[in-house]
Amino acid sequence: MSKITLIAAVSENNVIGNKQTIPWHIPEDLQRFKDLTSGHPVIQGRKTYESIVKKLGKPLPDRTNIVLSKNLSSREGILVARTVEEALRFADAEKGDSYVIGGSEVYKMFLPLADRMELTRVHKRVEGDSFFPEIDFNSWEKINEVKRRSYSFLTYERR
Repeated sequence: MSKITLIAAVSENNVIGNKQTIPWHIPEDLQRFKDLTSGHPVIQGRKTYESIVKKLGKPLPDRTNIVLSKNLSSREGILVARTVEEALRFADAEKGDSYVIGGSEVYKMFLPLADRMELTRVHKRVEGDSFFPEIDFNSWEKINEVKRRSYSFLTYERR
């Protein structure tokens, strides 16, 4: 089975989104996201998928886009999974590591299964309606940290 990595940009108060958008613009974070996830399956919820399509006009390029949804119909460029298990079967068929890219409910479902977290910690509190799940950091070891003025890149592996 492939490794599962949760990847997210998270504010100090655990906000990841507000009204279907990311409440900050950090080009280096977007580049890091692209560098890490390109060539890998990405697992996302319907709302995350729809916000990406709204912004880009299509699913994320150079990745197998797996959308976890109970009612979304199949469409070009995505695999629709009805359950976590089905999403994992699609991801395992692609070989290599898989990235869970949001939103809140999808992160919550995959957190117990995750081997790694790639977090961008945004050093401010922001208004939002979508949150990253609470993490018990006793279960995780920080293996890398790159500090910037207004954010840090953090890599954690499950202990």
